[in-house]
Amino acid sequence: MEAKRETISRRAPLITAGIFLGVGLGGFIDGILLHQILQWHHMLSNIRPLTNRANIDLNMVWDGFFHTLDWVFTATGLVLLWRAGRRDDVPWSSQTFIGSILIGSGLFDLVEGLIDHQILGVHHVKPGPNELAWDLGFLAFGALLVVIGWIMIKKESRVISP
Repeated sequence: MEAKRETISRRAPLITAGIFLGVGLGGFIDGILLHQILQWHHMLSNIRPLTNRANIDLNMVWDGFFHTLDWVFTATGLVLLWRAGRRDDVPWSSQTFIGSILIGSGLFDLVEGLIDHQILGVHHVKPGPNELAWDLGFLAFGALLVVIGWIMIKKESRVISP
């Protein structure tokens, strides 16, 4: 048990970097796919529908703030990854790193889905018929990513520990 804790603590810099990268990349996937390509929603589209130029412009600005935050998380993740890479005591593992990215991306979906979709109601994944089903699916997908990432990290712990 102690060896597993030690192994996870030694991998903590890599895991932290992966989680930050996952949050940022998850946000970029959401923004690029759902906001821009599919145009299912924008940051404030539930409270400021795209019915006039002023609302379109406001949503565009808030989508920009959203992408700025994604960029900050991604840049922070890269800095943390760089620092972890300079340390001799951090064991490198693709499985741990990818698992961490999945956790971060899933956490993005869970937090964004709970806060923006459910609590604040500023937008929904796909407004209209079956709106709640789309929102719940988004949350379930986020939870699935976290679970898969966690399993990958824990499975790696069993492989690495003596």
